Amino acid sequence: MVRSPLLQEVTSLEGRRFVVVSNRQPFSHVRRDGEVRVEKPPSGLTLALEPIVQATRGTWIAASSGDADREFVDRRGHVLQNPPDVQYKLRRLFLPAKLNEDFYTGFANSALWPLCHIAYHKPRFEEHWWRAYVRANELFAEAVADEIGDRPAIVFIQDFQLALLPRLLRQRCPRALIAQFWHIPWPNPEAFRICPWRKELLEGLLGNHLLGFHLPYHCNNFLYTVDRELQARLDRERNRVVLEERATAVAAFPLSVDFRRIRESVLGAEAQREAARLRELHGRGRKLVLSVERLDYSKGILERIEAIQRLFERYPALRETVSFVQIATPSRTTVRAYRDYAAAVERAVARVNANLAGNGWTPIKPMHTYLEPEKVWIWYNAADALIVSSLHDGMNLVSKEYVAAAPDDGVLLLSEFTGAARDLDEAVSINPYATDGFADAIAMSLSMPESERRERMRRLRWRVSNYDVGAWARDILRVIRQHDFDAHRPAPVGGLAEGQFPSRGLAAEAGWRPARARRH
Repeated sequence: MVRSPLLQEVTSLEGRRFVVVSNRQPFSHVRRDGEVRVEKPPSGLTLALEPIVQATRGTWIAASSGDADREFVDRRGHVLQNPPDVQYKLRRLFLPAKLNEDFYTGFANSALWPLCHIAYHKPRFEEHWWRAYVRANELFAEAVADEIGDRPAIVFIQDFQLALLPRLLRQRCPRALIAQFWHIPWPNPEAFRICPWRKELLEGLLGNHLLGFHLPYHCNNFLYTVDRELQARLDRERNRVVLEERATAVAAFPLSVDFRRIRESVLGAEAQREAARLRELHGRGRKLVLSVERLDYSKGILERIEAIQRLFERYPALRETVSFVQIATPSRTTVRAYRDYAAAVERAVARVNANLAGNGWTPIKPMHTYLEPEKVWIWYNAADALIVSSLHDGMNLVSKEYVAAAPDDGVLLLSEFTGAARDLDEAVSINPYATDGFADAIAMSLSMPESERRERMRRLRWRVSNYDVGAWARDILRVIRQHDFDAHRPAPVGGLAEGQFPSRGLAAEAGWRPARARRH
């Protein structure tokens, strides 16, 4: 694996182990056609985190997801033999099937996910789902405690499936520094208050020493929610919350990608030949416009299909001059809302193609399948443009991956409702709810002068390369260590008054700098 020089800076942890905890594992063992193979999930979260765990030679604890996973672990769940490019330890947690269904399919994805994504899908709150969520978080806590005991460690928890875990770990692992990154949006207090277990979720998250979000906006929403729901002390100047004498720093760190690895991967001779083949096979002299996402109702797939149909209605001269390739990985297929959405997408694609196809041209080519990350990067390099049409997205790393892998004259069309839109100013902004404007933006991108395309991409590439996943990890680890330093330094003569915090440290600033300081 190619490592960014920035990632080498995070390996000095002063003797602490580095442990990542997530529901999704970085690789699984699956049985295909009678053979077992290693698969990596189509997840921005795992792609972003793996270089960090590699650099720190850390441990990753995650729930099993492969049907052959048990065959490759010891009695404690550690993978016995890593794939050739993996230089960290993976410990798998095997949740009982019914518990996993209620925890993951139920509370996590049918309650918390729609609650946090303002995408017009009603969350459901079932008591047995909540009990499973609590129990699953307890099982994760037991696994982490078994792994690190009372030894010094940095535990980096990921996302909304494990909101209760930080508080549980504070009780079990007193010498651990605990941080969590919330990868999805945090809603405003009025939206969040419909959750019956909102106080328990907030108290769980405030077990962290550091809680990170993509955007200052999400930090503010979280702080407003805490202020509304809990008897906690808020220090808004320093973005800290004190609950039961435990301090939690709240800060924004816009997640990025491993720019150098992606760039070097697509510039290889074999990758370039494959990109040329894809352009010839799917473009055939036409503009090739790509979309890459999970089959998820928050991604605005139906809205994009509607905009493509409107594009050809408003600009009939563009017919047969552009091909749209839609790579959508089936996702959360055990959730009925996702199955219904996937079926609706297939019907919409079939309708548009039936109305417009002709002379050997099909406007939308759906590829609803899993592709390995390296193959997706080649698709990015083959495409003249990429459309990200999310209705609500915490960040959206597909947009940043495209910038890293795209041709020098590639065009990024980016929903204004993604966190990435705050970073990537030179993308063509789209509102997926405004069908006519969406169609006009596609038409404008297809006719954009080459000089403008190249200048936009040059600036986008500068942004992503100068704040890659290594810089993101470095900033987070620095704030964690600063928090520990401030917490243990001696009090000044006379001590601290009741409720007074130690002097202003980096944690007070880091929540606002990364996204702003790198603008120009």
